Amino acid sequence: MNWLAHAFLSTPDMEFRLGNLLADMIRGRARAAMPARFLEGVRHHQAIDAFTDTHRIVYRSRSRIGGRFGHASGILIDIFYDHFLALDWDQYSNEPFEAFTSKVYDDMRSGLECFPEDARQAMHKIADDDRLGAYRRLEGIEDSLRKVSRRLAKRIGRDLELERGVEDLINHFDGLQDDFTEFFPELHRYSNERLRAVG
Repeated sequence: MNWLAHAFLSTPDMEFRLGNLLADMIRGRARAAMPARFLEGVRHHQAIDAFTDTHRIVYRSRSRIGGRFGHASGILIDIFYDHFLALDWDQYSNEPFEAFTSKVYDDMRSGLECFPEDARQAMHKIADDDRLGAYRRLEGIEDSLRKVSRRLAKRIGRDLELERGVEDLINHFDGLQDDFTEFFPELHRYSNERLRAVG
């Protein structure tokens, strides 16, 4: 799952939510220096990712888009699933979508002082560009995938051009949406059970 799902599958506690949302952005010594509730959010993020990455329905979604993106197909599915969550938001939350995303952005801005400079800049961009709201639009999905490709290119030395995956989203839209509709309630239950256990 990507940013929107991680923010949704959280407690409203700011530090926990930011840990769940930004676990991949803050690593090493910077992560170790974060508050305890942030680190609990990181662990929740990791548990959600482990549940998702090994789930049979997610494997089915990955098989729908074929092998041209290799291991990166999981990134595509994470972002596609956020698209379906954004589109079908009212089925999963009583809180209006824009009210929810505004709260998340407020959390980001409130928590800025304890984050490393690069994370602060990234969070400003996420909020200023309404990156969570952009998941409702195909152009927003394409832009998100392009940004992920650029970040990966810095690490691996080549551009995977993940934005081309929007074609797969369009071509397999109904099947992928059916997968999400079947999968997300299971993930939501798992997340809620885990949240109850950790307090």
